[in-house]
Amino acid sequence: MRAEIISIGTEILLGEIVDTNAAHIASALPEFGIDLMYVTQVGDNPARFEEVVARAWGRSDYIFMTGGLGPTEDDLTRETVGKTLGEELYLDEEQERIVRSFFAGRGAANMPERNLKQAMLIPSARAIPNPRGTAPGWWVERDGKVIAVMPGPPSEMTRMWEHEVAPELERRADSILVSRTLKTTGIGEGTVDEMLSPLLKGTNPSIGIYARADGVHARIAAKAPTREEAWHLIHPVEEEARAILGPSIWGVDDQSMASAVGQMLEAQGLTIALMESATGGSVANAFTDYEGASNYFKGSLVTYTAEAKISEGVPAELIAMHGMISRETSEAMAKAVRERLGSDLAIGITGIAGGEEVEGQPPGTMHIVLWDGQEAEYSHSRYYQGREAAKRRAVLQAMTVLRRYLMARAQGAVH
Repeated sequence: MRAEIISIGTEILLGEIVDTNAAHIASALPEFGIDLMYVTQVGDNPARFEEVVARAWGRSDYIFMTGGLGPTEDDLTRETVGKTLGEELYLDEEQERIVRSFFAGRGAANMPERNLKQAMLIPSARAIPNPRGTAPGWWVERDGKVIAVMPGPPSEMTRMWEHEVAPELERRADSILVSRTLKTTGIGEGTVDEMLSPLLKGTNPSIGIYARADGVHARIAAKAPTREEAWHLIHPVEEEARAILGPSIWGVDDQSMASAVGQMLEAQGLTIALMESATGGSVANAFTDYEGASNYFKGSLVTYTAEAKISEGVPAELIAMHGMISRETSEAMAKAVRERLGSDLAIGITGIAGGEEVEGQPPGTMHIVLWDGQEAEYSHSRYYQGREAAKRRAVLQAMTVLRRYLMARAQGAVH
């Protein structure tokens, strides 16, 4: 089945927002045996929009559209689809009730009548529920083709995709492709490829090896008539891969290093606190992106200046002797924050996120120390591809140090 994605909105063309919706849909389509042929971004111009939709209707079996479902005059998706198919819009009573109920539930005294536009359908369309917003989606089906129209806001689109559109595609699919991604750290891409070489000759399941920012990933994929049958093919290969890669595997699929480490902390009944300088709170942000982080995360002190570090317990004479960008200062930071916040473990991070040399050290230098009250684990790196990349790398480095410590502790190698 041939498919294309149309993303609507002048703000996309102007670079004001990133089109994450198209990427989300594109990554999901192979699972249903649907081949994506085209991705188009079009602004809120009626003539160009009509041209894009007419072309898509003429060449594709599935058309996935996002955006243009708002109540304003330049939200033209409904009108354009109706015009392309030669069908008239009408006000659907049930959708009108839902839109009015949405506003009433928010305590709005009056709903702008312009919002009734969002309750319009065409004869070939049925509404797709959207509990996160006022605009329902459309599922249009005619002449053996499908148009799935979804809202532009990513939170609304992804919810609609996962709960409404994807299940419908799965019901229609002749086969289902599923995958398991094993995420590793501490070994290179070539090494992983060599270790898994006995498994790489298979075609169903197949294995792909990919270098990523958080390590090397091994993706096992299988296709079968049903999801259950596909997983049945994957399980024995996954078991073999896990046996080969062993403790280098830190997570699976969409799991992040922060969530994996958080689970380890919780499993061992430990808490952690941070004092961050160069990372500016990025490590704390990574921990708190997940539910339940309060079970193991005590907090973070962002001490960006020498004065801030001293005020939180780092000795001024130590900074004077060793400088702010040093192992000694990061260790003192870890010790100070462990004492201040009463955690089992603590991490201190100091370094250079910017592009200028500081204290004779190059951009991207990071000093990271993990302190457990008795011993220090130290990591030092120099990596610079811009401020944001340096901070991301430092977050991963801190998580790697912590994971290594927790693994050793679970094996009885540390107290």
